[in-house]
Amino acid sequence: MRHETPDVEPGPASTSARTSALAGLAALAVAMGIGRFAFTPILPMMQEDFGLSVSEGGWLATANYLGYLVGALSAIGMRIRPTAAIRAGLLVIGLSTCAMGLEHRFMLWAVLRALAGIASAWVLVFVSAWALERLARLGRSDLSGAVYSGVGAGIVIAGGVCLVVMSLHAHSAEAWLSLGGISIAATAAIWPFVRASPSPRAAAAPATAPPDLWNAEFRRLVLCYGAFGFGYIIPATFLPAMAKTIVEDPRLFGWAWPVFGAAAVVSTVFAAQLQRFLSNRAAWVWGHFVMALGVVIPLAVPGLPGIVIAALLVGSTFVVITMVGLEEARRAAGPHARALMAAMTSAFALGQILGPVIVGLLVQSTGGFAPALILAAAVLALSAFSLRRP
Repeated sequence: MRHETPDVEPGPASTSARTSALAGLAALAVAMGIGRFAFTPILPMMQEDFGLSVSEGGWLATANYLGYLVGALSAIGMRIRPTAAIRAGLLVIGLSTCAMGLEHRFMLWAVLRALAGIASAWVLVFVSAWALERLARLGRSDLSGAVYSGVGAGIVIAGGVCLVVMSLHAHSAEAWLSLGGISIAATAAIWPFVRASPSPRAAAAPATAPPDLWNAEFRRLVLCYGAFGFGYIIPATFLPAMAKTIVEDPRLFGWAWPVFGAAAVVSTVFAAQLQRFLSNRAAWVWGHFVMALGVVIPLAVPGLPGIVIAALLVGSTFVVITMVGLEEARRAAGPHARALMAAMTSAFALGQILGPVIVGLLVQSTGGFAPALILAAAVLALSAFSLRRP
């Protein structure tokens, strides 16, 4: 629960706070909704357009995950102002997304997805550090939910664009170019509002922490956030593809991803209000339990209804866990929060790299998704119990 009473900057604080929150929202919409997750709804179209195999799709997803890991690790000790890193990351995402629609060579696709992953990690880590600190200084920490709702908003936009493209019988290249144009336009719109910290020297300081800071509690936070990455990646990557195997009409299976994103928007804003009564840690624990249920629900509820319920449960928790997890890092680490945030994001990236590899091995040996879904749910549940430990 929040009890701090931060120093408030002079001037029209409420207007400045809302502007900062909206800038953070738009930045995360571009970085996560497009840079990280646009590939998910576009994958079925790329399979139709280029005969892209499931294995090739997996390699492109892995390139993005590896880039995300590299970006998160580099953010731990990067000596750069958060605002400069945010702007650079957004530009890379916009340009690499457009390039996905202009080039059709597989290896270049992999490079572009890796670059988008690196830039997405920078934006998430530095927006979290910049926006949460700025909102706290302005006395408007309650707007953190608006910032993180940008992830879900970006997913809704990416899914909506893909629905339109599919309904027009256009191709995946048009989807990439449309989303790249949206990314560049959003970056240009928020560029003046991503303002530097009042203390330039502090803003440019490296995020490294003294060795004794990495105690058992911090390691537990990092490991549990990595378990979150492992547990969420299976439904987050394959929901639209799973839906397509059941319903061929793109107007129906294409709704899986926008539903996922809409659930993320609503739940993030709602969870931010609940933080008056629930601690970040408690919300994180319950988020893992609900996500675990969402991961295994297709096993109990077959067909499209099970996929839609999974999209709602996983979509309603994955951004909430991101928000409360990174806010818990800020609470626990104080001035070294960026280092802990970056370490947690690195663990998340590693978890989402290991997830598809293990799933591939299990599917190959068992012939079905059930063991993989059960394993992911078990990892989420065990990490929730670990977080509950005092």
